[in-house]
Amino acid sequence: MRAQISLEPFAHRCRVYYEDTDAGGVVYYVNYLKFMERARTERLRHLGFSQAQLAEDNLLFVVHSSEARYHAPARLDDELRVTAHVLELNRASLRFVQQVWREKDETLLCEGQFLVAAVRADTFKPRAIPPELRHAFAADGLGTQSNAGE
Repeated sequence: MRAQISLEPFAHRCRVYYEDTDAGGVVYYVNYLKFMERARTERLRHLGFSQAQLAEDNLLFVVHSSEARYHAPARLDDELRVTAHVLELNRASLRFVQQVWREKDETLLCEGQFLVAAVRADTFKPRAIPPELRHAFAADGLGTQSNAGE
């Protein structure tokens, strides 16, 4: 059974800096992945978990796979809104759907999905997502029911 939740996805705001652009003043394609990584990190922080604390607790999140589609270019000084919505919460992974929007004209610039695996910091072997983190994601809203079978 899948239950859709109509909450707005978490959004992180950032600005395009000179270092993010190519010689033409357009955001270099790989930098959208960086913006989305930052949004996922800020989503964790929003839930009360820091990457440093999780690492101390022998937990890291690593990107297992990614998919991105580019629709329009961002340019120097654009203000961006980067969403990070958890589509699936599994035993040892999360699937995020993310979008990058230009704020001034509400233009969708890039969107993608990321499968992020939970691994042990000491061995990089898969591990279960701790219950307190699972509950925090679930309480903050998911796109689908949790899957216990992964």
